[in-house]
Amino acid sequence: MTTKVAIVGATGRMGTLVSQIVEADDDFELVAQLGSKDDLSGMLGADIVVDVTLPAVSQGVVEFAVTHGISTLVGTSGWSNERIATLQRAIADQPEVGVIIVPNFSIGSVLATSFATMAARFFDSIEIIEAHHASKVDSPSGTAVRTAELMGAARGVLGPVAAPHVDQRARGQQVSSIPIHSLRMQGVVARQDVVFGGNGEVLTLTHETFASNAYEAGILLALRAARTARGVVVGLDKLIDLGLER
Repeated sequence: MTTKVAIVGATGRMGTLVSQIVEADDDFELVAQLGSKDDLSGMLGADIVVDVTLPAVSQGVVEFAVTHGISTLVGTSGWSNERIATLQRAIADQPEVGVIIVPNFSIGSVLATSFATMAARFFDSIEIIEAHHASKVDSPSGTAVRTAELMGAARGVLGPVAAPHVDQRARGQQVSSIPIHSLRMQGVVARQDVVFGGNGEVLTLTHETFASNAYEAGILLALRAARTARGVVVGLDKLIDLGLER
């Protein structure tokens, strides 16, 4: 039996890519392609909704889908811990519904974030520099926010990082005490550098995307997981075995 998929934000670059992937896979059937301003009732009848809209639109899309008992795959930035907590409370009354939130569909990006999370306990000076194409409307990116939040959680009792002069605007936006600097410019697809400073050394973890096909494997993985997902799942790392458990 094929899984019926509705895509909201289908006219954007990510929506176009997801549409191509769904149409090319025999396990899925594309039943609706909606723009960010279209009537959300067009998703009714789908088994899964893929939200690749805008941060200001995404929450409404997910709320509509959950209310109507439709599981959702979210590829839109802007889902902070606070917004996710609100969603978790809302979905508690819908035990048969799942929402998977993926800040970045690139396998390489997931690995880079995992490595950064591992390193966060060993350095007190940490900053993130992220760069995306000029048309990306939100900053910092969802990937940078997710990376900072995971590093902050990993530090635990170590507390905030050493981030001097953060009262100055040029020092970036702090997430979990970690400064994030965002570039939006032509010629860039996506890049993130997590820079760790220590006594007499600097460690830089870099991931760069050169073409949209870097997201294909992660999108297909997340689509398949969305068919049976329950509750709220955040991050592609939750869907793959990183081999970090001992």
